[in-house]
Amino acid sequence: MNLFIETLSFTLYVTAPVFVLVFLGLFFRRIDLINDEFNRVASRLVFNVTLPVLVFLSLINTDLTQVFEPALLLYAGGVTLLAFFWLVWRAQRLPQMEDRGAFVQGGFRGNLGILGLALAGNQYGEPGMALASILLALLIVEYNILSVIALNLWRNAGGIRWRQMLLDVLRNPLIIAVALALPTSLLQWPLPELGLRVGEYFASMTLPLALLCIGAALDLRALRTTSQAALASTAYKLVLLPVPMVLGAWWLGYEGMTLGILFLVFSCPTAAASYVMARAMGSNASLAANIVALTTVFATLTISLGVFLLHWIGLS
Repeated sequence: MNLFIETLSFTLYVTAPVFVLVFLGLFFRRIDLINDEFNRVASRLVFNVTLPVLVFLSLINTDLTQVFEPALLLYAGGVTLLAFFWLVWRAQRLPQMEDRGAFVQGGFRGNLGILGLALAGNQYGEPGMALASILLALLIVEYNILSVIALNLWRNAGGIRWRQMLLDVLRNPLIIAVALALPTSLLQWPLPELGLRVGEYFASMTLPLALLCIGAALDLRALRTTSQAALASTAYKLVLLPVPMVLGAWWLGYEGMTLGILFLVFSCPTAAASYVMARAMGSNASLAANIVALTTVFATLTISLGVFLLHWIGLS
C-alpha cells in the first residue's frame, strides 16, 4: 500500500503541475484574462526566444557525453518513421481524401517542445531536459518532413516544396539553439555571466507561459464534432503507437531515465502546429483541431497512467 501511495504521489508530482497550467490557460481564456492577441504574441515569444534559450541552457549545463547516444537517436527516429508508414497505410481506409493527411499528422506529431520538455524537467530535472532536447532536435526535423509528405500525399494541387521545407527546418529556432549548444557544451566555451543570468530569466518563464498558451488555444467545442477519424488518430497518438515503441525500447535494454524520456516523447499529445499546417496545405483543418483537443485532454490520463506504471514496476 505504501508503494502504491508513493507511486501515485510521484505521478502527480510529474504530471499534475503541467496539466493544471494547461487548464488554467483554458480558464483564463474563458474569463477573458487571456485573449487571442496575447496568445498570439506570447506564443511567438516562446517559440522564437524563450524556448530556444531554455533548450540551449539545458544542453550546456549537462554533461552531454552521459546523455548523447547515437543508437537512441536512431531508435527514436526509426520507430517514428515506422509509425508514419503504418498511419499512411491505415489512412487509406478513410473515405474522405481531405481527412487522410490530417489523420496521419495527428497520429505521430507530438508536442515535444513544450509538453515533452515540461514533463521531462519535472521528472528528471536538467539531465532529463537535456536528453529530451537532443531527441527534440532530431524529431522536429523528422516531424516537419513527414508532415509535409503526409499532407501532400492526398493533395490535389502542387507538389512537395522541398526547398522551402529545408529552409524552414534550418531557420527553426529550436534547431539553431541545439546547433549552438552542442559545440558550446562539448568544447566548454566560456559564456559571459550576464548573458547566462539573462538567459535564466528567459528560460524560467518559458514553460509556464507556453503551457498557459496551449490551454488558451484549446477549443473544447471541437470535441462536439468529433469524428471516427479523430478518435482513431487520438488512439494511435496516445496508446496504440507509444506502447509498442516503449516496449521495443525496453526489449533493447533501455531503462531508467532513458526509458522514461522515450515514453514522454512518444506519448505527448498532438502539436498545435499540426492544425496550422493542415489548414495551410488544404487538409481537413477541423479534423486536425479535433485531434489536438482530444489528445491534449486525454493525455492527462494516458501520460499519468504511463508514468505511474513505469515507476510502479521500477523501469523509470
